[in-house]
Amino acid sequence: MLGVPFAAGRPEVAPLTWGQRAIWHAIGRTAPNDHYFNLGRILPLADRGAPVDTVHLRTALSALLERHEALRTRVVAEEGRPVQRLHARGRAELLVRNEPDPDRGGDTAATLLAELSGHRFAYAEEWPVRLGAVRSNGRITHVVLALCHLAADGHAAEILVRDLRLLVRRGTAGPPCPQTPLGLARHQHGPAGRRASEAALAHWERGLALAPPTMFEERVAEPLRPRFWTGRLVSTALPRAVDTVAAAHGVSGSTVLLTAAAALVAAGQGHRTAAVMPIAGNRAAARLRSLVSTLSQDALFVLELPEDPSGETVFTDLLAGAWPAALAGYRAAAYDPVSWDALLERMTRERGTDVHPYCCFNDMRLVDRAVATDPAPDTRELHELRRRTVLDFPATQERVACRYCLHLTGDAAALAVTLTADTAYLPPGTIHAHLRGIEEIVVASAAGSPPPLSRLAELLAGPGAGR
Repeated sequence: MLGVPFAAGRPEVAPLTWGQRAIWHAIGRTAPNDHYFNLGRILPLADRGAPVDTVHLRTALSALLERHEALRTRVVAEEGRPVQRLHARGRAELLVRNEPDPDRGGDTAATLLAELSGHRFAYAEEWPVRLGAVRSNGRITHVVLALCHLAADGHAAEILVRDLRLLVRRGTAGPPCPQTPLGLARHQHGPAGRRASEAALAHWERGLALAPPTMFEERVAEPLRPRFWTGRLVSTALPRAVDTVAAAHGVSGSTVLLTAAAALVAAGQGHRTAAVMPIAGNRAAARLRSLVSTLSQDALFVLELPEDPSGETVFTDLLAGAWPAALAGYRAAAYDPVSWDALLERMTRERGTDVHPYCCFNDMRLVDRAVATDPAPDTRELHELRRRTVLDFPATQERVACRYCLHLTGDAAALAVTLTADTAYLPPGTIHAHLRGIEEIVVASAAGSPPPLSRLAELLAGPGAGR
């Protein structure tokens, strides 16, 4: 271990931001398996630029810790409540792993990341970032960052990678973000923040009143052990198909996939309305775009499936209404989680049953993605690409505070769609059926044959579904 000292500013204490509160609540519901929320990034350094040694890297990492207050902030209990405590001075630890074979640096970095991110953080005693590096013949080839979700969300993790690259290569990352996590917390807990939260929660109350109390009401099987299974579909057809459908209907690719997932859940459960909670980045304001903190919170997307006695309505007919519904949800995704909990508790009492969608959607790809300019693929090409699709179950775990959690990762070459689900409500076969169904809906729509809504439930009844 090598020490990475830092010294900046002065110590301060503030309440948790709304994003931190949301993650703190989720951690409490998921512990002791809360390492589920850890994030990780790997920065390759051997691909370009001058060689980097440990002295140079430690200097850059010290500057990174001093630049971003979130990395030197711990969550501690004060008078029975969690608060964030910013430290002005301290020392982080850097774990350096030697790899004699330069060609194996990437694999060694991936192993190191799994090691650093694979166990929960000690939130009150540990810095919210674990630092690692791979060294080959005296040169640092990769830097590894394992991040606590209380300090960073996916967008913030990308900011850290960008800033660290600049600090290593240029010695500076430019002007710091004008906002700080503690400053944001004080604003959110002030009068203006309370008004904004109340307006956002009014949207939630209206939307939840239109939807079933939960998207998955009845257990359909005995839960397995471990109870939560993660299914994964890796598709080379989906990126092209998503871009084609999005361009044809003037919506984002994320909205296409959100709508497909929501429509499939509703059809499979026999609902006319779907309520899904997509993760919103909450970075529309310029002052927040380069802030390293956890700003992401659940939004509410409500999709109503039209009455269709003739059976002629097809999936793509939903997209015109889904786009403004998604935007409305994202605009109302910043709120006080304590007040959100109180709202759901009140609605639960009023309706006499648990009110919570238990249905999440997280597009983890970068928002600023290049729009595909290739010609739209034809049906033959899409079917050929689908032959390469891979389905598996890469992980299981005992506890997750949801019943259906869909995650999107990947790029223009391949899209990975993972579904972590409660096997009491979605057995393994049904998990894979949902993943195959999303691919089928989007690829068929891109090929000019969008499936009728009346047949969506059939996509979940294929081989292996329900087992």
